[in-house]
Amino acid sequence: MSDGPQLEHVYKNFLMDSSRWAAFSPRDGDVLVCTSYKAGTTWTQMICALLIHQTPDPPRPLAELSPWLDMELSSLDDVLAAYQAQTHRRFIKTHTPLDGLPYFENVTYLFCGRDPRDVFMSMQHHMSNADMERLVTILIERGVHFDPPPPVPEDINERFRLWMTTGSLEWEEDGFPFWSHFHHAQTYWKHRHLPNIQFLHYADLKADLEGEMRRVARSLGVTVDEALWPDLVKAASFEDMKSNADRTAPNTDHRIWHSNREFFHTGLNEQWRSVLSEANLQLYQDVKQARFDPSFADWLERGSRVAGDPKRL
Repeated sequence: MSDGPQLEHVYKNFLMDSSRWAAFSPRDGDVLVCTSYKAGTTWTQMICALLIHQTPDPPRPLAELSPWLDMELSSLDDVLAAYQAQTHRRFIKTHTPLDGLPYFENVTYLFCGRDPRDVFMSMQHHMSNADMERLVTILIERGVHFDPPPPVPEDINERFRLWMTTGSLEWEEDGFPFWSHFHHAQTYWKHRHLPNIQFLHYADLKADLEGEMRRVARSLGVTVDEALWPDLVKAASFEDMKSNADRTAPNTDHRIWHSNREFFHTGLNEQWRSVLSEANLQLYQDVKQARFDPSFADWLERGSRVAGDPKRL
C-alpha cells in the first residue's frame, strides 16, 4: 500500500497514547472520527450517532457510544471491550493525526477542520472548564505514568505566541502545550485523494448543518427516511446538544468537567478578533504564509468557501 498513509509517530502526552491503536481490530464499515482538539469532534460524533441509529435520541450517552480510544482515563481493555460489544456500526473517537494511526482500507476516516484561531480560543475555555485535579487523580489511581502538563503564561497573547511558534513534539513546530493543529490537519490533507478519507469543516456545519449531514450520510452509504431529517438535524444543533449535555458531552462518565453544559460554550467563530493582539494576528499570517501551502491554509480557515475543497460529494 505505497499509496496509503504510513505509521510514523507515537503521540503521547499526559492524557493520550496513540500506541493503544495497535490493539484495535477494525470491522468493515467502522468510522474513525479523527479531528484535532476543539475542531468539531463531538459534533461529528453526534452526527454519526444520529445517522447510524436513525433517531434523535441515541440509545446511550455519546461518551459510552464513542469513547476516546487514545485517552488514558479508561483502561485500553475497557475501551476495546466496549467497542467489541457493539453490534451497530461503530464510530470511534481519536485525536491522533493520521501519521500516528494504522491505516485500514475498510474503514472511513472522517476528519473535521476548523480555523486555527478559533481552535485556540475554544481550547482556552475548554481548559478552564476541565477539572484538572480530578483528571490527574484518575490517571494516578490507574497507575498511568505521565509527565504533568507544562505551565503556560497567564496572558492569552503570550499563550498564543507559544502555540504558534513552539512544538511539544520533536517533529512539530507549533501547538504547545498540546500537539499541532496544523500538522494534524496536514496528515489528512496529504491523503485527501483516498476514497475512505472524508472531510468536514466546522464553518460548513454552522452554515448548512442539514446539507453537511446529508453529505456525511452519502459518504457513509447511510439512507435516511426523509421524514426523519428535521428531528435529526435539530438533535445535532448546538442548542440541542448543549441542553442535553449530560448525554452529549465527552467523558461525562469520568466527570472531568466543572459543567457539562459549559463544554458547549458558545460555538461561535472569530472570537479571536477582540482578543488577539495585532502583533499576534500578523504572526499568524507570517507563519501561515511561510510554512503552509495556500490551498491547505485557506481550506483550514474557511472550508468549502474556498477553491480546492478536498471532498464535495
